Amino acid sequence: MSDFEVRVARPEEWAAAGDVTVEAYRVNGYLDHPDGRAYAASLRNAARRAEHGVLWVAVDVDGRVVGTATVALPGSTLTQMCREGEAELRMVAVAPHARGRGVGEALTRASLDLAVERGAKRMVLASLEAMTAAHRLYERLGFSRAPERDWHTDGGLLLMAFTRDL
Repeated sequence: MSDFEVRVARPEEWAAAGDVTVEAYRVNGYLDHPDGRAYAASLRNAARRAEHGVLWVAVDVDGRVVGTATVALPGSTLTQMCREGEAELRMVAVAPHARGRGVGEALTRASLDLAVERGAKRMVLASLEAMTAAHRLYERLGFSRAPERDWHTDGGLLLMAFTRDL
């Protein structure tokens, strides 16, 4: 039995989800680039993610948010690379103190299940080149690199594409 549960975030958890996301990205240095400040504001805005997608949280036995992820469908303002028939996984984050407990995997699996329920045929995501631990997780869960769908931010950062047929 796990010591956390994954579910759709409640409005009173949105701020905590935003804080966890920013902290998870900051601690690994993913915000240490010219796009970092603007991206941190986007990461913190969990209310927007809940409004335009599905905002998942992983909550520990004490009710603290220890992880979060977002699923967006075509047409959502949150999508970066999503096409018709796909769902997009965004902003997967696990609080530093909760890492190694399967939180990221549970959030990703819940996202895959949701994509299937919503009729998507493929899940897509973009990830910074430095996010190697996340890449290992995605590959273990059946995602494949899709370099033809890689893209760059306005600041020039490479975002590596991954896809998984559902």
